[in-house]
Amino acid sequence: MQAKYLYKGEDITTDIVFKIEHIVSIIAEKEKIPFEKAYLDFLNSNTYKALQKTSSLMWTESAEFIVDDYYRE
Repeated sequence: MQAKYLYKGEDITTDIVFKIEHIVSIIAEKEKIPFEKAYLDFLNSNTYKALQKTSSLMWTESAEFIVDDYYRE
């Protein structure tokens, strides 16, 4: 079962899922690794943890900004 992400009572799950897919695609392309490996690497990052906290508003940032944050870890 997938987590449901709410922000001020609004379901933003689809927004976050699409954002994660875009982020992981960028990482996979940059590192020339399979999408699945990039996805697992991202899931283990502090950036991903911040993205999961809707109150952090990380999900409102561009995918490119979040990827930069991921590489700053």
